[in-house]
Amino acid sequence: MRALLIFLFTTLSGLPALAQGSPTLVFPVECTLGETCMIQQLMDRDSGPGARDYLCGPMSYDDHSGTDIRVPDMEALAQGVQILAAAPGTVRGIRNTVPDTGLGDFPEGQDCGNGVLIDHENGWQTQYCHMAQGSISVAGSDMVEVGQPIGQMGFSGNTEFPHLHITVRQNGEDVDPFDPSSAGTCGVGATPLWADEIPVAPGGILSIGFAESLPEFAAIRAGTADADTLGPNAEAFVIWGFFHGGREGDIVTLSITAPDGTTFHTRDVTLDRTQAELFRASGRRIRTPLSPGTYSGTVTLTRDGTQIDAETTTIPIR
Repeated sequence: MRALLIFLFTTLSGLPALAQGSPTLVFPVECTLGETCMIQQLMDRDSGPGARDYLCGPMSYDDHSGTDIRVPDMEALAQGVQILAAAPGTVRGIRNTVPDTGLGDFPEGQDCGNGVLIDHENGWQTQYCHMAQGSISVAGSDMVEVGQPIGQMGFSGNTEFPHLHITVRQNGEDVDPFDPSSAGTCGVGATPLWADEIPVAPGGILSIGFAESLPEFAAIRAGTADADTLGPNAEAFVIWGFFHGGREGDIVTLSITAPDGTTFHTRDVTLDRTQAELFRASGRRIRTPLSPGTYSGTVTLTRDGTQIDAETTTIPIR
């Protein structure tokens, strides 16, 4: 991807005037999309009180002005996730002092938390929000190159999960980088602003793990809910999955396989509502000691008969 991180201007005929002279944007997070990071929310393309993404799906909320790129949990965030300048330009402003405490604990008017605003040519800007306190490595009036690190992902401002929110604007108007046209139809009405194709998964698995009891959602979000091992006399044996983009009617399958290859536990759970993030768990109470060995667990997300995502993990019983 780095070989393609160059600044181009769109000159193709037939594009809306909005896209003329637009910057070509690189993916602004140093991660592997679909593995170490995921797109959680897209820009709201509904002009009314409802919300829809550019594909007319539910991956947005009312008046959401940009794209949210997340990591699975706070444990992943603690590893340090670099935020990159999506295009070359001049830093117009920064904020670097908001605590990484998330929703409900940020100064009034600072919903973006710590962030960077970069001016590009032809009236274009990119704004980067929810960055880590003290991590921003650029200053006002700095010239930045495409792909240059400008700080790290954080948990500052008005946010419920660790992510980067990036907003793209031209002349003060928000623009969807996946579809910079103003068309109201579903699908791409103009060439995306991204330098490379950015696949948007319609939901998926953030993480899975085992536990001795039903885990707390706070522990799953923190990345501390998964057990490294269990004893044979554990009270219960539970497998859980943490998801993004779940939709009403989706089926979550949670299964545990014993060391001899037999099914220890399996359950299908049908989601009763659409949620941006959620978890489901299932398991068995242990009435006789577990046989020692390595157990495997698989979590699958299925939508309308098609598998959206699946992950498998293992745990030793000693």
